[in-house]
Amino acid sequence: MASKKTAELLLRRLHEYGVDHVFGVVGREAEAILFDEVDGLEFVLTRHEFTAGVMADVLARLTNRPQACFATLGPGMTNLSTGVATSALDRSSVIAMAAQSESHDCFPNVTHQCVDSVAVMAPLTKFSAQLERPADITSLVDTAVLHSTTEPVGPSFLSLPIDLLGADVPEDAAQAAPVVGYRKKAVVDPTWTELVPGIADKIAAAKHPVLVVGSAVIRADGVDALRSFAERLRIPVVTTYTAKGVLPHDHPLNYGAISGYMDGILSFSALDQIFGPVDLIVALGYDYAEDLRPSMWTRGTEKEVVRVAATVNPITALFRPTVDVVADPREVIETLDKATAHLMAKTPHDIEPLRARVAEFLADDEEYSDGMRVHQVIDCMNSVLENGTFVSDIGFFRHYGVLFAKADQPYGFLTSAGCSSFGYGLPAAMAAQIARPDEPVFLIAGDGGFHSNSADLETAVRLGLPLVMVVVNNDRNGLIELYQNKGHQRSHAPAVAFRSVDFVQLAEANGCDAVRATDRESLVQALRKGAELGRPFLIEVPVAYDFQSGGFEALDI
Repeated sequence: MASKKTAELLLRRLHEYGVDHVFGVVGREAEAILFDEVDGLEFVLTRHEFTAGVMADVLARLTNRPQACFATLGPGMTNLSTGVATSALDRSSVIAMAAQSESHDCFPNVTHQCVDSVAVMAPLTKFSAQLERPADITSLVDTAVLHSTTEPVGPSFLSLPIDLLGADVPEDAAQAAPVVGYRKKAVVDPTWTELVPGIADKIAAAKHPVLVVGSAVIRADGVDALRSFAERLRIPVVTTYTAKGVLPHDHPLNYGAISGYMDGILSFSALDQIFGPVDLIVALGYDYAEDLRPSMWTRGTEKEVVRVAATVNPITALFRPTVDVVADPREVIETLDKATAHLMAKTPHDIEPLRARVAEFLADDEEYSDGMRVHQVIDCMNSVLENGTFVSDIGFFRHYGVLFAKADQPYGFLTSAGCSSFGYGLPAAMAAQIARPDEPVFLIAGDGGFHSNSADLETAVRLGLPLVMVVVNNDRNGLIELYQNKGHQRSHAPAVAFRSVDFVQLAEANGCDAVRATDRESLVQALRKGAELGRPFLIEVPVAYDFQSGGFEALDI
């Protein structure tokens, strides 16, 4: 009787679910799997497993279907775990896999390179299991995908003993039922529609309602419904970091993405301006992990709050909305749109002073002797990036990106709101370029975060991805220095300061063209060159922060 290898059945079933890339680093399990067993599924070798996890996370987010990452046993799996945590906290359907010691030699913490990977990954994933019989591989993938794609979406993990991965599976055991739609809705409150008339009444009575939008609205394919609803009733929209772009940047109802750092950055009471007059919050696709916390909107006028999410509220100790709707966000928006069809449009509250303050920052043309300011860098990037994706690594500059970066499409601004790990930016930008090959991708990263994962510059070069990477360099961990100043009104250099790294030479050593820019004119020229180059391009920009101004010590961040 004919047979197939477990490895082929694994990859074939993943591909049937829409997985078209596996990102990773292979070890001695290469004797059991080559990753060329299935046409149409591409293996992308990365320099570090964290990179593989983030690339799978971001590609899954942008394609809205599962993607996969792979690591070898032991340290490969533990290196992968931070990427898995990223997909957990940032809500992406990732199928993470790692090889394991042979089934007859699998004794965690005893056998060479053998750790209990299922136990390590279990707290980070929605499903974590080890293959016990080769004939079970297809059903194991089915279960992993089902868990991963059910709201809240997140990673599943499969541990694959090397001997079983290379084993033969008889033809009769290899047969599997066809894949029929993997994206499942979470169990919802079947009575949620009964809440809609009451919510419509609250909207009718509200003088200044606001829609607070999370990225679950994007996952639910609810952006068009959201725009129609907001525009008809003229209700302002604010977003989490990762939902930037659900309304175009210059849309009059786009009141911006919210950061707990915005008052300090702007030296302006921005949160009071946005939320002070608001008497009704309708939180659509709300997810506490996206870091737009209720404490940010509880100011000024007393507010009622409607929470809409596809999952039960997991944080009742911190957040008790007036009305809680557990249902698909798009269905709720569409139903609410019909229920409010008779209402007159609202008069949005005025935030022109805030918009003027933002414009003042972006127009800043001063030449600072100690380096450019991050808001100047972002304004230059905005001026060159058209119809593309703005990616931010993690650091203090990220919160400037939340405020100032343009995003005119869903996920037009990419960052890790949930996990926020240093080094996220480069793999996120690479995955964005793979997902959107015909659109420009610009990355902003700090020297600390970028160099923590800079080995994968070579990956970007090898893949020929035309990224434009801007490294804002102050030779220190700026966000940590902010916290030092917030807590102690001074900084302590041994905990935050590095020796200088020449990122231009680093890029060139990896085969990447690079330049250094020190002012607006040279930066814009470099950005234009990078946008037209057709291959990876890095720009190092010396920057400086002033933590002694702006009232950061008063922020609850």
